[in-house]
Amino acid sequence: MTSILIGLHIIVSIAMIVIVLLQMGKGAQAGASFGAGGSQAMFGATGGNFMSKVTVAVAVIFMLTSLTLAYFYGSPSSQTVMPSSVAAPATTPANAPTPDQ
Repeated sequence: MTSILIGLHIIVSIAMIVIVLLQMGKGAQAGASFGAGGSQAMFGATGGNFMSKVTVAVAVIFMLTSLTLAYFYGSPSSQTVMPSSVAAPATTPANAPTPDQ
């Protein structure tokens, strides 16, 4: 299950990078107000363009996979490297040198 989530998370991460890099900045629309081309709105002027909606959807998927992976790896598991109780090390008398040596 976690390997599928990690794979999905990596794919969504790469997709988000590509989608953000494909978008034009806000300064690119300055020419549209002077009649130098159409704006970026693909489906009209109702609440953002297509790329911003895709970016929001990919960001939501990225956050959900991040939270799910954090939950899976943050929950205490039944297997642990550390034992529940650590025994004190046995003290052995050191071979102290005698004064006549």
